[in-house]
Amino acid sequence: MFILIMLLSLLIYGGLVYYIGWRGYRLLRPETSTRRFKMIYILVITLAATSFVLGRVSGITFLNIAGAYWMACFYLLILLVPLAHLTVIVLRLTKLPRRKTQVWAGALTLGLVLSLLAYGVFNTYSPVVRTYDMTMEKRSSTLDSLHIAMAADMHFGLLSGKNHAERLVKQMNELKPDIILMPGDLFDDDVQPFLDQEINQILSELEAPYGVYASLGNHDKHEGTMDELIRALEDSGITVLYDETESIQEEFSLIGRKDYSDPDRLSLDTLMKEVDSSKPVILLEHQPYDLDIAQQEGVDLMLSGHTHRGQVFPGSLITASIFENDWGHLQKEQMHSVVTSGFGFWGPPIRIGTRAEIVSIQVQFQ
Repeated sequence: MFILIMLLSLLIYGGLVYYIGWRGYRLLRPETSTRRFKMIYILVITLAATSFVLGRVSGITFLNIAGAYWMACFYLLILLVPLAHLTVIVLRLTKLPRRKTQVWAGALTLGLVLSLLAYGVFNTYSPVVRTYDMTMEKRSSTLDSLHIAMAADMHFGLLSGKNHAERLVKQMNELKPDIILMPGDLFDDDVQPFLDQEINQILSELEAPYGVYASLGNHDKHEGTMDELIRALEDSGITVLYDETESIQEEFSLIGRKDYSDPDRLSLDTLMKEVDSSKPVILLEHQPYDLDIAQQEGVDLMLSGHTHRGQVFPGSLITASIFENDWGHLQKEQMHSVVTSGFGFWGPPIRIGTRAEIVSIQVQFQ
């Protein structure tokens, strides 16, 4: 069954690449097209279309980078090439010269692809700080306020690498938070690029009086044991809560859950038995499911990521239909849910209709 799905996926992908490549050739070819131009064009499209597979198989850095950017262009071309094709068909009904309409449609499509690619890369590598203010019951805690800096979905790896980690540390430390919380997907399916780029040493510079804590997400995995992955994070000064709880100076409690996809994770009611519910409770839950259960169990603040807010439009329409809260701040009675669009990215390094972000949460206790 798996092989059948893979073959079907490859056929669909191959068909789309052929359509985009053929239409692109018709739009971009010189008026006096030569066999040499056609062969070079076919070679470039073939190498681009297979680069992400070749990169993963060979491990060659250049091919991995080329593959990621190809997938970004491929997505944009899927949206724009059919539109250009339709425009050319419509313009044929006018008295405009056929060749000129094709040239202009091709040039406009290429310009839009390059412009949207640049815009998407800017949104990816220029994170903003999103601020939320909220009030919650402190019960027996003596705290009057708490400043939380939050980031998720860093997907540290080849393209979300050392420089992006340095941006994270710089912007978070500038916020001067009381505590730093990271609800999952710190890695991009492989811990080795994280270690090779010494990102663990960069993250060790994060500063917060109450410490730095993280839970794990669906991409926080690799070919070794989970203990090795957790050790890589804890070498960065990050305390990983893996279906675990922590009392922070007896003022409030943290719960960090295993990912929603993990069949072995404990239920929330089991974890709640380990915390002092007379103090505020903060839950790190990578995927923002079951908000009603968290609310019923007495959680005060649930922090999540995972959605990327769709990352590239119209993905946001899909995530909004799946999750009760796919991005931003939502309050359900006493519980606050905050979902971040993420600091990094998955797959192509572009964001359109969304922006990389760090979240600053100002909590006032009453």
